[in-house]
Amino acid sequence: MADETKAHEADEAKAHEPSIRVVDRRWWARGDDDKGADEAGARKPTYVEELEQRLQTVMTEHRQSLAEFEQVKTRMRREVTRDVERGRRAVLVELLEVVDNLDRALALARDSPDANDHALLRGVALVRDQFLAKLQAFGVTRIAALGERFDARRHDAVTTRIVDDPTQDDVVVAVVKEGFAIGDDLLRPASVVVGKFDGEA
Repeated sequence: MADETKAHEADEAKAHEPSIRVVDRRWWARGDDDKGADEAGARKPTYVEELEQRLQTVMTEHRQSLAEFEQVKTRMRREVTRDVERGRRAVLVELLEVVDNLDRALALARDSPDANDHALLRGVALVRDQFLAKLQAFGVTRIAALGERFDARRHDAVTTRIVDDPTQDDVVVAVVKEGFAIGDDLLRPASVVVGKFDGEA
């Protein structure tokens, strides 16, 4: 009987206890039923927002770094190309000295009365023509000078010569050293003699 009385009292105590309801406020744990929850409850935790902000900042910096890297690569390619072209032209200018020496050898052979020198003349002329053909394969061309109007951009006047014909005034009357260009760029100006008309002569 005592046990029944205790059980009855326990039931009555439970009936008078307030009911407890547990609400899960975690944003990832809420289902579709919680769509109507207030904004404060729906917001992500602060540390998540901070992580997202940091990620966005890092991604922006990464994109900027990639863009800067591409710019540096492009600039380096241009500089390397310019350096290679400068080096190539420096070598070609040095090779022009060989052409000058062949021209001198031809001039000496032409002035020689020895018949044996005619064979040498033909041999040197062939070598010179072959050498000029090789230079031309690299885009090197001779600058027109003899009979041309003097042009300070392409011609280097080493001296002048008095001429009787007024049409020869300021005209190249002799070439001391050939000039060469590669494309539109000057490799070496032509060393020339320029005619000067003297009306009193």
